[in-house]
Amino acid sequence: MARVRDVRSLPKAHLHLHFTGSMRPGTLLELANKYGVHLPEALSGGRPPRLRATDERGWFRFQRLYDIARSCLRAPEDIQRLVREAAEEDLRDGSRWLEIQVDPTSYAPMLGGLTPALEIILDAVETTSRETGLGMRVVVAASRIRHPLDARTLARLAVRYRDRGIVGFGLSNDERRGMARDFDRAFAIARAGGLLSAPHGGELAGPASVRDCLDDLRAARIGHGVRAVEDERLLRRLAEAGVTCEVCPASNVALGVYDTLAQVPLRTLWDAGVPVALGADDPLLFGSRLAAQYEIAREHHGFTDAELAELARQSVRASAAPEDVREKLLLEIDAWLAVPVDGAEEPAEATG
Repeated sequence: MARVRDVRSLPKAHLHLHFTGSMRPGTLLELANKYGVHLPEALSGGRPPRLRATDERGWFRFQRLYDIARSCLRAPEDIQRLVREAAEEDLRDGSRWLEIQVDPTSYAPMLGGLTPALEIILDAVETTSRETGLGMRVVVAASRIRHPLDARTLARLAVRYRDRGIVGFGLSNDERRGMARDFDRAFAIARAGGLLSAPHGGELAGPASVRDCLDDLRAARIGHGVRAVEDERLLRRLAEAGVTCEVCPASNVALGVYDTLAQVPLRTLWDAGVPVALGADDPLLFGSRLAAQYEIAREHHGFTDAELAELARQSVRASAAPEDVREKLLLEIDAWLAVPVDGAEEPAEATG
């Protein structure tokens, strides 16, 4: 078998990573012991839980596990530890830019309120970025299961703290709950304040949810978006508009959207010209981090090193990184691809 380049050393941007879901399993066990939180076997058994969220019961179980894990984050030092370890894991996987997604509303009860919670999170991100060298920013996400007025409050708060490292505004939780248009005012506030629109759509719900994100929320990126392949016209629209899909193969399978990694329509999106940024989503629950998603592209979808390099470029181009950071990362990606493997060089260019 021919040698291939190490995807962990491929410079890349990570655009789809949830806050609590980024936690190391060992850290969760230590924090649960610290606070006397009983963890179910699914979180303490040493292996990723068996999940399937294609119905409401399955999603409820997934959300319950996430909520239990989140309940172990109770103090500023816990937040700092989580952010620091998430950065270390990303750096190990070749990430040079991370946009971590968080709904501070969920942490407010433990951290003294909504604004204090956000400030603690932003402080942790700023400190960690400075100390580790990883470019880190925050996407603040509203929840579909809360009232749209709450989303507007969150959008205003996100805009107010834009200069502290917030770059985007998202919409998470079960895509089958609530209509995108219910949150259009919140996203209008965020966009007017200079934040990138990055809602979830097109994973648990079908292509209509992707169209709604485009039409009602003016999405620049779509969290997941894989179900867009069920509508050829929608695929063309995404490609022509250059809207990036943040594809998370391991979570697509873990949540039952597809039965196997080979069924995740990564190659279909690529062939249609839709920009793709691979993401790990919730490694705590799905068992694999960023580099593993690139390995999936290689092993299950036949992506060559040149194509993997282009996937990494697409992640950088879709990021909110400053232009000089993007240019530096793109040059580093070219350098990764230029290193000979078995004495032969691969083409340095690939297009999606």
